[in-house]
Amino acid sequence: MAKIDMKPPATVAREAEKGLRLHEEFHRGGTEVGWARARQLAAREELSRDDVVAMASYFARHEVDKRGYDWGDEENPSAGYVAWLLWGGEPGRDWAEKTKARLQDAEEKG
Repeated sequence: MAKIDMKPPATVAREAEKGLRLHEEFHRGGTEVGWARARQLAAREELSRDDVVAMASYFARHEVDKRGYDWGDEENPSAGYVAWLLWGGEPGRDWAEKTKARLQDAEEKG
């Protein structure tokens, strides 16, 4: 069985770093869990299976936030936008979904 890379890519780290900067500047967005995840992602720490599953779940629950006011506005970002970035933004969502699918496939194959 091939080893699944659990280290988030640099694109994910950059989005998490941006989220941390915006949170620091605007004092909004995220929770303690989100800030901790952002620090993990920014440092490109290898994540656990549970971490990846949690990321995929976060993005599935919060996709609706993209319809909110000030989504994507870095001059006055919404709390939802900052939180989304803390979890790795679009690259984080894509990576988490693909990695979760690989993990599930590997588990099914045993």
